[in-house]
Amino acid sequence: MLKKAPNPIDKHVGSRVRMRRVLVGMSQEKLGEALGLTFQQVQKYEKGTNRIGASRLQQISKILGMPVEFFFEGSPQPEMETAGFRDGADTTYVADFLATNEGVQLNRAFLKIKDAKIRRRIVDLVSSLAGTDGTAILAETGFAEPVADLVQPLVAE
Repeated sequence: MLKKAPNPIDKHVGSRVRMRRVLVGMSQEKLGEALGLTFQQVQKYEKGTNRIGASRLQQISKILGMPVEFFFEGSPQPEMETAGFRDGADTTYVADFLATNEGVQLNRAFLKIKDAKIRRRIVDLVSSLAGTDGTAILAETGFAEPVADLVQPLVAE
């Protein structure tokens, strides 16, 4: 018998639950306790393996401090929808990134940087590195100084 694939919307809602849970620093165990469930059930919700019912999603939204609509933002749209009525920007990559541990860590650290010039230089650096191995690009983009010089102002804060 074939295993049924999770519904894309269930996966999306689950990933948004995970993203928010991780951003507030809550473990699957703690969320499960608050819901009266095991952490395994929370895992299944977050992977989209099990569908989250409406009343359960309302509980989750209260526990995580977000409106129910938040969990549907950027969700996959049916193909039969008229293109003129939909926002053309696909923002699911943002949710996918923030659903990773690296995404959450990078986001938290980046938000702690107060100096706008340093934030801009970090964005430029990451953008440059994304296209190459980074060695030639560093000199081209003005990042020839040692990386320690770039992060030293962050450590001083």
